[in-house]
Amino acid sequence: MDAVHRVRGGPSRRDVLRGGGALALTGAAGAAVAGCGTGLGVDSDGVVHIEMWHGQTSTALKTVKRLVADFHRSHPRIRIDLGGGVLADDMLQKVMAGLVSGSPPDIAYIFGSDLASVARSSQLADMTSVVESGQVPWKQYWPAARDGVTVDGVVRAVPAVLDSLAVVCNKKLFREAGLDLPAPGWRWRDFIETARKLTDRGKGRFGTGWPAAGDEDTVWRLWPMIWDLGGEVIDQEKRQIGFAGEPGIRSLEVLETLAKDRSVYVDPKPGGEQMYQAFASGRLGMVATGPWQLPDIQQAEIDYHVVPLPSFTGRSVTISGPDTWSVFDNGSARLKAARTFVGWLMEPEQAYYWDTEVGSLPQSRPAERRPQWRAHAAEVPGLPVFTKALETARVRPVDRAYPKISMPFGEAITAVLLGKSTPAKALRRCADEANAAMAKVR
Repeated sequence: MDAVHRVRGGPSRRDVLRGGGALALTGAAGAAVAGCGTGLGVDSDGVVHIEMWHGQTSTALKTVKRLVADFHRSHPRIRIDLGGGVLADDMLQKVMAGLVSGSPPDIAYIFGSDLASVARSSQLADMTSVVESGQVPWKQYWPAARDGVTVDGVVRAVPAVLDSLAVVCNKKLFREAGLDLPAPGWRWRDFIETARKLTDRGKGRFGTGWPAAGDEDTVWRLWPMIWDLGGEVIDQEKRQIGFAGEPGIRSLEVLETLAKDRSVYVDPKPGGEQMYQAFASGRLGMVATGPWQLPDIQQAEIDYHVVPLPSFTGRSVTISGPDTWSVFDNGSARLKAARTFVGWLMEPEQAYYWDTEVGSLPQSRPAERRPQWRAHAAEVPGLPVFTKALETARVRPVDRAYPKISMPFGEAITAVLLGKSTPAKALRRCADEANAAMAKVR
């Protein structure tokens, strides 16, 4: 989940994942590809050196560095070189270039939605032995965490960051509008009506917001609606989109109604930056977001309430966008060392430190039950709502065809939000483009 913006106090996790600060690293990116991995291996004294492309900045980078330092103290025969020169948004391109040139890293931070593309390479390691030998039983990890790292039934990475979507409400604006705060089990028709009543155009206030750059942040928010209505992203039997009929149309009709009511703030910037700024400044009543945004909301001193996503059917359905630590086979010694480090990261103490510092939800049920996590969650209002949502969270298909669907669907969503197309017409065009493109994916 990939995928957002910290208004004050430095970049949040989503700044890292969506390109915040990328310009500072651009100069190093091109030069790093040709020489990556050279000179690394096993020293004459038997110390194994591995390279890790972490994709992080700010707090997350400090966290990575501390974890690596701790690992070095307990594993003196393994040395980890932190590099890569790019943020997570650009990691796929960097890793693919490394694979083509024969010099991939030993470990890389890869978005779950990109994992299927990377898995085409035989150098992407099978991580089954790592997850099956961990201190926490693999079956105790949330389904979204397991599904997000599994390609064609094989575990090809381990979970790095886990999130979910829910709705955050500005309690002050609800009070001023004379509205009760929503509760679990509410419907999309309730969401639409609430957004309408929260809107006050004279004061520049909107009931809600939606990213409309046509990027993945625009798209992934609609999948829970489609799943709730019985649709799928991909019809695996026909190898076509699985939401061309009622699931897609009814989902887009929600956005169409919000747009016609003029109760939705349509954000044209990638990553929803302006939408989040509007919420932080008290101009949005509700926003669908993840736990990564809570520090910003608290820093903006917004009195807030978190509630699960609405539904059409009364069932609780949400989405998670897992990110992964992927390992590459650069010889037996380096592969063993990389698996050792990644397995160490999954141990409870390291996992808790990483999760709380970078804004991840606990990746397993035992982790969520630990007193340390419960104490942490008690300090962050609403965080337990996001965690509980993992019980029903799904992930985007780990399939190389996914980008061929996401791009035209993002265009369809944007067209509906801007009033340039009807849901049915936009969906037909999406289906034509996506199905044609998917037919070429082998």
